[in-house]
Amino acid sequence: MITQTIRNKVDALWDVFYSGGISNPLLVIEQITYLMFIHNLGQIDEDRERASKMLGMDSYDSIFNGHEEYRWSNIKSISDPTKLMKLIEEDLFPFIKTMNPNEKSAFARYMQNATFDIKSPQKLVSIIGALDKVYEEIEASEEASKDDSLGDVYEYMLDKLGSSDKLGQFRSPRQIIDMMVHFIKPTCKDMICDPACGTAGFLVAAAKYIKATQSDELYQQDNFTHFNTSLFTGYDIDPTMLQIAAMNMMMHNIENPNISSRNGLTAPEEGQENEHDKYSVVLANPPFTGSIEKDTIAPELTAVASTTKTELLFIAQFLKLLKVGGRAAVIVPNGVLFSSSKAHIAIRKELIEKNRLQAVISMPSGVFKPYSGVSTAVLVFTKTGSGGTDKVWFYDMHNDGKSLDDKRAEISENDIPDIEARFDNLEAENDRARTEQSFMVPKDEIVANGYDLSINKYKEIVYEQEDLPSSDELIKEISELNDEYQKELAVLKSMLSGKGA
Repeated sequence: MITQTIRNKVDALWDVFYSGGISNPLLVIEQITYLMFIHNLGQIDEDRERASKMLGMDSYDSIFNGHEEYRWSNIKSISDPTKLMKLIEEDLFPFIKTMNPNEKSAFARYMQNATFDIKSPQKLVSIIGALDKVYEEIEASEEASKDDSLGDVYEYMLDKLGSSDKLGQFRSPRQIIDMMVHFIKPTCKDMICDPACGTAGFLVAAAKYIKATQSDELYQQDNFTHFNTSLFTGYDIDPTMLQIAAMNMMMHNIENPNISSRNGLTAPEEGQENEHDKYSVVLANPPFTGSIEKDTIAPELTAVASTTKTELLFIAQFLKLLKVGGRAAVIVPNGVLFSSSKAHIAIRKELIEKNRLQAVISMPSGVFKPYSGVSTAVLVFTKTGSGGTDKVWFYDMHNDGKSLDDKRAEISENDIPDIEARFDNLEAENDRARTEQSFMVPKDEIVANGYDLSINKYKEIVYEQEDLPSSDELIKEISELNDEYQKELAVLKSMLSGKGA
């Protein structure tokens, strides 16, 4: 996590843009990203050189060969606004647009139409200075590594975009994403997909997990190439989201992820391959509510559940994307768990009877505030195609480490560490009582309840018995109260009678 001082520096940088007339938050983060990438070229150069040595390569061709003036240390030292503007706008910006010759890469696709929109040389000097102060503070901070802090800075900026009125959708809380990645435990040999990727939060979290847990394996040549090119796939139908996702992956040092425009609920367009049975991991938080034109839905999805509701079609899609043995952790609205329509029952039956549903984690309604108050749950399942559900683990999350109001301030109450620990040792959950916060429910009982997956269907509530007085004591108390009432009534009558005389 970044410090409050770093947050303040980022806010100050943001204010420089606003004071210069660039107030569209999407445009602000876009322009900051270009400058961050220019700053990070030095680190990227060092990372590539180190990777080359680890992979046994004899030589490395530096990014800056013939262009030492493009290093950040030189750029920030230029005090002449006109000279600085000329260097970045006419030389450096075109250079970074053509750095990657592979036009199929996410970065190259994104940069093709990129424009440098900072037009005031004086304002550019202020922006460069403010951004450099962010980096200076990151260097001075001892709370996290430089790479982690840079990623956190970018995530903090994305939080400024995360409201529905700006983007038409909202971002998944990072602590929930990290919990879901913990459930899946991705490896550097996986194929990971988020078919509703938004800003690529799940893909970035999976990459961080792999780097943190498998650093030795990651730097084997085949694994390293896979990590940077084919391990991560994300698609979305919103061009803005795709641009931000590509930038987010780039800022987290993933060179060439497959970030592309695609609607997974419809049949593949011309030139798009069928991706069924391709991925070993799906991590996703798809659109909660909505519907799609019936005629446009891919027929293999309606074969699973005949519906136009996107939250159900996405689950069918996840199952199609996964190869046998592939695993998924996905967020769904609570209605998916208990609604009694034929389509809802069909999708739950598909998960339980034809695959292995492992866990249902019910989350409180405030998790997505201030953008939505919808109640949600996380489903964890494995595609088998032949069943395998024996018992399903239920957990009733009360807190996720943040207040459940619109402020979402950090609090001490947090069930996530307990959820992760219990998920890692599910055998110990078999004997938990239904009155506990988590417990197992056998498949037969779920089937008997119409495949209902709401935790309240199975949870037992213990009511505290209140000690009540005996009937004799109650009669005595009533009698005493009545006597007191009669006395008070007699006094009142006497007062009224005297007044009347």
